[in-house]
Order: sequence, then structure tokens, then C-alpha cells
Amino acid sequence: MNQHLVFQFPGQGSQAVGMGAALCALSPAAAKVFAQADEILGQALSVVCFEGPEEVLNDTLTTQPAVLTASIAALRALEERLEQPAFVAGHSLGEFSALVAAQALDFGDALRLVRERGRLMKEAGETHPGGMAAIIKLETATVEQVCARVCQSTGGYVGIANDNCPGQVVVSGDNVSIAAAMEALQAAGARKVVRLAVSIAAHSPLMAEAGALFRQVLDAVEIRPPQIPFVANATASRLSGPDEIRDALGRQLTSPVYWTEAVRCMIAGGASRFVEVGPGAVLSGLLRRIDREVEGFTTAQVLGIEEAYQ
Repeated sequence: MNQHLVFQFPGQGSQAVGMGAALCALSPAAAKVFAQADEILGQALSVVCFEGPEEVLNDTLTTQPAVLTASIAALRALEERLEQPAFVAGHSLGEFSALVAAQALDFGDALRLVRERGRLMKEAGETHPGGMAAIIKLETATVEQVCARVCQSTGGYVGIANDNCPGQVVVSGDNVSIAAAMEALQAAGARKVVRLAVSIAAHSPLMAEAGALFRQVLDAVEIRPPQIPFVANATASRLSGPDEIRDALGRQLTSPVYWTEAVRCMIAGGASRFVEVGPGAVLSGLLRRIDREVEGFTTAQVLGIEEAYQ
């Protein structure tokens, strides 16, 4: 085990057509993961990842199993070159990849879980329409205060969904409240307010029904004690018991992602080298804003395949 190494796994939004193709050409172990996913799901997920079309890959029903599969494929390729990490963590959806890496979840179970998670979230978005917006360069406390005032005026909900890094939080809520919050946050001094291209209010109370149904799905799946320390989004702390992990995964749909504090928890535990295991470089970018003293690498950088996910 490398006492300073972290494997961090990306979530929804990191997908791109072509992801995994170069990786599979390099690593038979990675190619095997995509083949397993196709067989388990009964669909050509690999073709969608490698060739698109983009609108199918970006449908949450496909995105969630696709990002998980690409991440575990990257993990299998990296395991051939890197030591076991001291910590694993994942951003939102990425938690399921992290738990597979920690041997707490079987890949097949994780794949079926995230497919159901995507279905439930999509249905929740249709029943309770909403959205999300990124808020740049505004204190978290100010964002919370503005959102609280908006909730009082609209009678709806908007609040922090992701605390991604200093200077970047994401808010989530119903359409009326999110629009009002965006205007109010801009007026409060945010450098930039950007509506995200999603039609669901993830990590908010609007996902309560989906969260309750997902807990029932979780109850039917075996979760084992992680063999690598796992740091959760909902608590920004290490969790080791299967029941507490199950609870955290259930809470995840309605609870904010405390990513900044999760990363700081691992750094406090001795972590100084973070590898983003999966498509893209989103988490590597956030890491630089959380702590510039630690090192961050993407899968493509470690494997020397710059075009792995592009």
C-alpha cells in the first residue's frame, strides 16, 4: 500500500464519446470490464462509450453505468502499474466506483445499482422538475443565506448540492427557486452563475421519493467492509461498516456532496498524491483549488495515453 496515494473517481458530467477506446486498446483487463458490462446490462454499452451517439451517452440512464464502467476499466489498467492506495473516494456517482475499488461492492452489483439510480433520478426529475447551477467565487455561507431567503420567498426549495472546492459550489432546486436564486446570487457578488445542462435537482429534497426507493434497492445488495479506507460524500469522513455505507449511499440522493471536506479529510490522513481514476479531469481541477501542495494526475497521464478519453 502507498500511504500517500488516493484513487478518486469522477461522477456524472465527466463522460465523453470515445471514452475508454484507447484504454481498451492498451489494456486487456480494461477491455474485459467493458465486455462484462455489455453482458450484465444486455446492451452494447461499450459501443455507446466508444462511438456515441452523444445524446444517448448523455441520457442519465446510460451515463451512470457508462461512467462507472469507464472508471472500473481505468482502475483495472492502473492496478497493473500502481500500488494499492491509502484511500478511495468518489464524487456522487463516483462513490460506487470507489466501493468497487475497495472490494466493498461487486462490479455487477454496482452496475445494476447505478442503472436503477439513474432511472429513479430521471423519473424524479419528470415528477418534480428542477435544475442546478454552478456559483463561482462566492462564500459558501453567503450562498446558504441567499438560498434560505429565496426559499422563504418562493415557498419552494433551493440549496447547496455540491461543495466542490473553495470558490465553486453548485445549488439545486425547483425551477422557480433556482431561477430566483441565480439572480439573487449574482446580485450578492458571485463572479459567475451558470445554469447546468441537467433537468433534475440532484442532491436535494426533490429527490426524496427516488432516495426512498433507492434505499430499498440497496437493501437487496451485499455490501462488505471496504478493504481500502473509503471516504464518503455525505459525511466527509471514513466509513467502514456496511450498514453505515448503505445509509450514506441512500442519503446521497438528497444530501449535499461535501467534496472539499472529503478531500481535506484524506490529506489530513497523509494523502499527497491523487489519481483521477476514470474519464476526464474534473476532480484534478478541483484538487488544485482545494490544496495546491498535493499532486493530482489523470488516468491518461499515468498511463501515458493522452487521448484516452477524448
